[in-house]
Amino acid sequence: MTVPGYQDFMYPFLEILSDGEEHTLQEMYVKLADHFSLDDQARELMLPSGNQLVLHNRIGWARTYLKKGELIRTVRRATFVITDKGKIVLADPAIDRIDNNFLMKYETFRAFKNPADSPKDVKPPNNIEEKTPRELLEDNYKLLKEETQDDLLAKVFECSPEFFERLVVKLFVAMGYGGSVEDAGKAMGKSGDEGIDGIIKEDPLGLDMIYVQAKRWKNTVHRPEIQKFVGSLEGFRAKKGIFITTSSFSTGAEEYIRYIDKKIILIDGSRLAELMFTYDVGVSHEQTYITKQIDLDFFDQ
Repeated sequence: MTVPGYQDFMYPFLEILSDGEEHTLQEMYVKLADHFSLDDQARELMLPSGNQLVLHNRIGWARTYLKKGELIRTVRRATFVITDKGKIVLADPAIDRIDNNFLMKYETFRAFKNPADSPKDVKPPNNIEEKTPRELLEDNYKLLKEETQDDLLAKVFECSPEFFERLVVKLFVAMGYGGSVEDAGKAMGKSGDEGIDGIIKEDPLGLDMIYVQAKRWKNTVHRPEIQKFVGSLEGFRAKKGIFITTSSFSTGAEEYIRYIDKKIILIDGSRLAELMFTYDVGVSHEQTYITKQIDLDFFDQ
């Protein structure tokens, strides 16, 4: 017996959550395997890389897509509940399957699949056969990256303020600021409000300094917070600052920094997760795939 495709897992995944209770991913592995009456061979089938079970991989992607469509939500790591949107889907007797085309009706899912542009009247794409293997590889890499960055941000929220401080220090050092972790760490100081504030070297020699404020927030950061941050720079005679938040910035906050003399960089949760991913902070390499092409110079006679 073969393992169903990840889209086949979506509707039964949602059905299991219909009781409104919290369910873990480990629990879903067992319940969905039982739902499809999978034998031991199917349950133990591994990906070609040997790093993960096919069953777990496909159920994981079903989970990701349902979450992007906001039919389920994460309450804590690898634990989920159904949303009101999900309940509406299950209550509709005309719906007995959830797949990518179905999820394209939700704006959040369209933004996930096509972040560049996701107009509400876009039609679901059915051109997978028209894409080259390289295009499919790049598309899937993008989805894997998005999922990892979402998990990174969720993990940051679970961290203690002290760990969050060390995380930001390591990120700055990985990006080339501050010289060393020890040196940068000494320059950072606690603010006492679950954020971190301090000064970090712009370069290893400390020729210029950058004032940093970071807030582990879920609420949007508005203009008054940025104004207070800019005001605090005067006491340091600083011209440059970085404000990091795990949430987002309001339009007013973003517009404000465009019309002031000081150079202020705003890093929201999405950008923070992207930087962590890019500079290998909090992530590790799982698998490397190298594509190759013919070296025509080698055959040049």
